[in-house]
Amino acid sequence: MPQFLSESWFSELRKIRAEVGDIAVPDAIKEVKLNVVVTEHPEGEKHLHMAAGEFEQGLLDDAPTKVTVPFPVAVAVFVHGDQAAAMQAFMSGEVKVEGDLSVMMRLQSGGPPGPQAEVLRKRVKEITEA
Repeated sequence: MPQFLSESWFSELRKIRAEVGDIAVPDAIKEVKLNVVVTEHPEGEKHLHMAAGEFEQGLLDDAPTKVTVPFPVAVAVFVHGDQAAAMQAFMSGEVKVEGDLSVMMRLQSGGPPGPQAEVLRKRVKEITEA
């Protein structure tokens, strides 16, 4: 299994996305752009972004918000879907948010993932070494 956020993990993620097909993205987050910096990764700091509900490598120049999160929290949130871990890490200061905080509110108000998004999350979890 590939290490979460490694080159091989992103390669597998792209394959799974192609198999699952288009995923309906809630209107509240369709236009959201968010940069994410993951610290404490075994391979070093990882830079990624979210745009139109999908994560990809690298940072966007036009993202209004950047979130810095430790690797264990990123695994809990993005692999296991543990939103309580995100809130706890934010409240304890482990997660740093720079820029437009309303982006974070829009993500929270996006609603639960649709059936295809849930299939994608489960498939990603199956192939991920955290």
